[in-house]
Amino acid sequence: MKRPAILAVDGGGSKVDAALLDRAGHVLGAARVSRSGKDLRAWQDGEGRTLDGLDAAVASLRARAGLDPDERALADLGVYCLAGADFPADDRRITSLLKPRGWARENVVRNDGFAVLRAGTDRGWGVGVVCGHGVNCVGIAPDGRPFRFPALGTISGDWGGGSDIGPAGLWYAVRAHDGRGEPTSLARLVPEHFGLKHPGQVVEAIHFGRIREDRVEELTPLVFRAAIDGDAVARSIVDRQADEIVAMAGAAMRRLRITGLDVDVVLGGGIFRNRDRGFFERMEQGLRAEAPGARIIRLAAPPVVGSALLGLDRLGGGPAAAARARAELTDESLTMRSSATMKGQR
Repeated sequence: MKRPAILAVDGGGSKVDAALLDRAGHVLGAARVSRSGKDLRAWQDGEGRTLDGLDAAVASLRARAGLDPDERALADLGVYCLAGADFPADDRRITSLLKPRGWARENVVRNDGFAVLRAGTDRGWGVGVVCGHGVNCVGIAPDGRPFRFPALGTISGDWGGGSDIGPAGLWYAVRAHDGRGEPTSLARLVPEHFGLKHPGQVVEAIHFGRIREDRVEELTPLVFRAAIDGDAVARSIVDRQADEIVAMAGAAMRRLRITGLDVDVVLGGGIFRNRDRGFFERMEQGLRAEAPGARIIRLAAPPVVGSALLGLDRLGGGPAAAARARAELTDESLTMRSSATMKGQR
């Protein structure tokens, strides 16, 4: 097989998606590897395991595409859109870690928000919000000026995503149980999730290592469900998340001076797959207060599509190649289809 043109990667807190494409936008192979939230910044820690998540994704991709595992070079261009690529120094560090692996002749590293933005719009500018394990926002002005938040969590002023919503659910459940807080159904739902009787048992189990602390993020869907069912405490958590997204996107639009334009605001990540109408109504109302002409787009495609399109843009791919990549690079191709099926499409 002729060497693919693009190795496209999207890496977040819960998974790494990788795909190989030719210059015409055909998908030659695709793979998804799950990873834990605690490894979100693994490629920044300076240890030998820095790129473990990407290594696993590329190994899986080689197998699914039927490539020789001993052949280092996979593509002419590698585009890596990664959570944790928050500063230009991060981009340079990750690029230096990628170079010895030899996966591509040229490597481009971006924050994963830029993949969400590119996957959601073909205009070349706008705002992209990622809300899954954590939360971040990036933007590009019509003249190409970029903006991104550091998105380092509490120390950079952030709140949101499953890493904050889940713990908030536990926090309120514990306080309702011990009398410090107001009543909430979370006091029942949280321990039930872990097969326990009351929130205090959850705290004890986490403290003594019987429940991994990162599993608290599993409570996120439960918080949304309680909010939908009318729980006021859960609703306050969900409202805070909506308001934080509005604050980030609004600040990005003001910094880029695009609030008066018909800006595309692309929403990507697991939090945006919930079914809470109140959450979306509050968020969309807030976004339109910031930018009345905003077009709010909930991303349906996997964000790795954005990485692929950024690669095609860089190589001069046209609209037909972009449309082909969008059609072929799907959640199904990342998780279900075999390499034989993919090669049978050619």
